[in-house]
Formats: sequence, C-alpha cells, structure tokens
Amino acid sequence: MKEKALGHIILASTSPRRQELIATLRIPFEVMPSDANEDTPAGWEPSMIVETLALRKADTVYRSLSYSGENSIIVGSDTIVVLDDEILGKPADDEDAVRMLSLLQGRTHKVYSGVACINAVTGQRVVRHRATTVNMKTLSDDQIMSYVRSGEPDGKAGAYAIQGLGATIVESIEGDYFNVVGLPLSLLSDMLTEMGMPIL
Repeated sequence: MKEKALGHIILASTSPRRQELIATLRIPFEVMPSDANEDTPAGWEPSMIVETLALRKADTVYRSLSYSGENSIIVGSDTIVVLDDEILGKPADDEDAVRMLSLLQGRTHKVYSGVACINAVTGQRVVRHRATTVNMKTLSDDQIMSYVRSGEPDGKAGAYAIQGLGATIVESIEGDYFNVVGLPLSLLSDMLTEMGMPIL
C-alpha cells in the first residue's frame, strides 16, 4: 500500500500577509498562533536571528499540539530589516516609525527571512533563510509623515510593507520579493518538497 503523502500545513503565525502567501501554494492549512519569546542575544548574525526565531515559533506550536499532527508540517517564519549593523524591528509607535523610515530613505538595506519546517509526526526539522537587498527612494519629511499616518508601518519590520503603499517608497530590490513580504515561497516550496510535501 502506498504511503499517505503529507498534505496539510500548520502555520505558526497570525500574520495576514503570510497567510495570504501560503494560501497561494494551494495546500490546505490552518493557523496556530505561536507565543514564542522573540528575544535574542546581542551580537547574533541576522541569519542566526531569523532562523532561530522561525524554529522557535514552529517548535512552540509543535510542543503544544494536543493531537498527533498526522499528515502535517508546521511552518514558522521570522523577518527582520538590517541597515548596516542595526536591526530594525517593528516600530514601537509613530515616532519610531518616522525614525526608521528616515534612516532607510535613500539608502540600501537587507531583509532577512528565516523559515522553519517541522514534521508534526516525526519531529524532523529543516531551517533556512533568505536575504534580499532593498533600495529605498529618497523621501521628503512630508512623504514620510504621510506614509506613517496611513497606519501601514504598524507591526511591520523596518516600518514599511512592500506589498502595500510601501511599494511607492521602494526604488528597487535584488532577490526574492516574497522574502521582503515575509515568507520566501520559493525557498519554502523547496523545503516542503524535501520533507515529502511536493508543491508541483
């Protein structure tokens, strides 16, 4: 008898953006929020931060499952914005968003996204990351304030969303667009295929 293929994803994220992206893979999924601690030691490389946090989120959901998780792969992801050596997380308030956007404008930064996949039955795990270079436009103070007033920077690493109104303040990118949105689909599909859940 042929072994039953994996065919269900548990997304360890409440991010609407990640939910929209993972839906494009046309694989049944459910959302299970992760309350994992997102603190990391100072001095960690960006790749280590996003991979560790992505795995921590997925592992928190894995350990909380009240059933066997049969036929499922848990997916965790984390995204950060890095300008020079400074990590720009989610803005604390509008003032912080203005600060971040002022730092980014007219300059080049990198966006790192980590992805972790855990087989809910065997506990097998695969963790990887992607980095994308983003070139921002030079903005006026009025443009920055207008964007912040839109409310879009709230809850976004680096205080912008490239898939929304933030597209108007980005000059160009080098690398995976979806990585900047928060979930590198090409990388994720490779990882899922490796774990027995082929996308195509």
